[in-house]
Amino acid sequence: MSTKNINRKELVLNAMDNKPVERVPAGFWFHFLADEIHSDAFAQPELTEELLAGELKYIEESQPDFVKIMTDGFFPYTNDSFIKAKTAADLKHVKPLDKDDKWFTYQVEYAKKITDKYGDEIATFYNLFVPGTILKFMQPNFEDGEPYLAALVREDKEAVKQVFDVISDDLAELAKRVITEAHVTGIYLSLQNLLGEGITRELYEEVFGPSERKILAAANSVSDYNILHICGYAGHRNDLSWYEDYEVKTINWAAVVEDVPLSEGKKLFGGRAVLGGFGNTVDDVIYKGSEAEIKAEVRRLLDEAGTTGVILGADCTVPRDTPRQHFDWVREALIEYSK
Repeated sequence: MSTKNINRKELVLNAMDNKPVERVPAGFWFHFLADEIHSDAFAQPELTEELLAGELKYIEESQPDFVKIMTDGFFPYTNDSFIKAKTAADLKHVKPLDKDDKWFTYQVEYAKKITDKYGDEIATFYNLFVPGTILKFMQPNFEDGEPYLAALVREDKEAVKQVFDVISDDLAELAKRVITEAHVTGIYLSLQNLLGEGITRELYEEVFGPSERKILAAANSVSDYNILHICGYAGHRNDLSWYEDYEVKTINWAAVVEDVPLSEGKKLFGGRAVLGGFGNTVDDVIYKGSEAEIKAEVRRLLDEAGTTGVILGADCTVPRDTPRQHFDWVREALIEYSK
């Protein structure tokens, strides 16, 4: 079903502004590279072409109202002084990247290829991870990243704060450049509570909060339309209240994992726009549901959350083999609901 006669980008921006919309917008996202975490597009530029081809194919076939620009292959923070750091003490020696480093230029170039083609039609949000997640990516097994990071904080929180300050400077620079040079609508900033012995909200606010807020402030300085993603990937549980005063236009969290529906989250975050609603696993309706089941879920979500300040999506990335027709059924249900 074509949506080219509808200004999809305007739908999304109006929803983010809590304005009435012709119909509620929607979009889903998934990974395109076989190994999104360990692939290195900086070392293998051909991976960027594979990623770009997948992204463009999805946009053309599924006609989403917005895209979270996936950054498979760009997960590595290719800073030699950071890569060489093995202990908390080593982190104190990490230096920021040069402004012409390929870590900036490759990502801006990639994002611009998407916005040059679709930036006038749909809203585009560039995926960024906070410094804590980047530190987790250092581990060969990403699942070991959480205890590794918690141990670093316990060992020398000042060293962690120092390296977060450096990394967030580079992330803030990248956020501004993908918005001002690649012309994306905004950023999609992914973070999550740190779990582990001795990790409290107060400690998180001291160690993690300043760097995360810095990135958002940089993005907000050049765009009013940015999204905060409180990541519930693989069932990770978060206390959403840790982020209730983060300055950002729209919030996306794992509504199914956290058992916090869109309407409840909207209240928690002061009435700001919300994104999500669908679960994102192979056991959830967006993956295995029939047309009737998926459309019924759309109606249930909107009956519960309303149609103002709401964008339908998922808890996080959906399985990459989710039938694309399922996204069509969501859009059809939204059109039917609007009538």
